[in-house]
Amino acid sequence: MTQAATNAPERPGRLSEFWFYFRENRGAVIGLYVFIAFAIFAAFGPILAPYDPTEQFRQNTLQPPVWQEGGSWAFVLGTDPLGRDMLSRLIEGARYSFFVGIVVVTIAASGGILVGLISGFAPRWLDAIIMRIMDIILAFPSLLLALVLVAILGPSLTNAMIAIAIVLQPHYVRLTRASVLSERQKDYVTAAKVVGAGRLRLMFITVLPNCLAPIIVQGALSFSTAILDAAALGFLGMGAQPPTPEWGTMLAEAREFILRAWWVVTFPGLAILVTVLAINLMGDGLRDALDPKLKRS
Repeated sequence: MTQAATNAPERPGRLSEFWFYFRENRGAVIGLYVFIAFAIFAAFGPILAPYDPTEQFRQNTLQPPVWQEGGSWAFVLGTDPLGRDMLSRLIEGARYSFFVGIVVVTIAASGGILVGLISGFAPRWLDAIIMRIMDIILAFPSLLLALVLVAILGPSLTNAMIAIAIVLQPHYVRLTRASVLSERQKDYVTAAKVVGAGRLRLMFITVLPNCLAPIIVQGALSFSTAILDAAALGFLGMGAQPPTPEWGTMLAEAREFILRAWWVVTFPGLAILVTVLAINLMGDGLRDALDPKLKRS
């Protein structure tokens, strides 16, 4: 081995290369930190919450936050109209929002990737049928379609998650199909066909791993969309039902007290805003780090 080869710098690993491009986006790094905090609250909510989120302190109804006159350190963010601790309910609400995001993205991505792969490898007539169905679903406003589906299935958090997953699925179908059609033209797919790879192996082993980068970015963005849509359905009374401490349901319960007690509306709204914004920023960073066209030389 020559001296030049010995002294050649090692090529950075994929993880270190990913982090190098990801951290260049300051907003994405901040979003990642906020998301980690959100995940910690979701995982350890019962331990971190000072009270049971459904426990009522009737002598302390609509108590303001600690920094406002009349506030108390016993209820740092105040209480709601039934005397329930706002901080405990917000922490517990993070668990529901995180659960909604995980379930919706898992269902939507699993079904969408499968249908997208089938469409990308299917005969032209079947591909056309699948894509026209996706176009019809996309023609409806997403929240309106989710609202109709929940009205048919019945108002509950489970049905809201199913409806949101169905609404988000066409995005994964179109994205996966476009990636598959692009990858099918490349030499490594032709080589796999020459050596006798079957259709299923081509779909799931050869092509799919090379289509994951845009799907991962879509998953991050769908996570925030799921949280926002679940909160919207909860606010309209079609999602989680009281006394579940879901952020959208908390907003719906507190809207009549908005002029008397600003904190019962402000804090759940801020929780939704910060979480969705952080996940969207993180999704932008993932796009920058995973898309070769956006990487700087």
